[in-house]
Amino acid sequence: MDTQSELAKRRERIDAVDRQLVALLNDRTAIAHEIGHIKKEAGLPVYEPAREERVLAHVAEMNRGPITELALRNIFEAIMKEMRRIQEDPMAPGGPVKDHWR
Repeated sequence: MDTQSELAKRRERIDAVDRQLVALLNDRTAIAHEIGHIKKEAGLPVYEPAREERVLAHVAEMNRGPITELALRNIFEAIMKEMRRIQEDPMAPGGPVKDHWR
């Protein structure tokens, strides 16, 4: 077995997954931005702890591993924290300019 060749193959797969993750995170960000506008117009708070707990429970339920539930929770908590930041300050880096993302 050629270790370097095997590593290179796995790293190419990781790069492909990373491209998909970036695209999906940008899609999620655009939706979060839209939700932020709706909440602002309705006078609703950005932070909804019960909703975030439902999201965390939902992703835990979908998880089939090998990622642990704790690791998945940590990742989604970080994602939701960033989405809240974008909803609170739409002009912050990573904010609403959808055309800028593409």
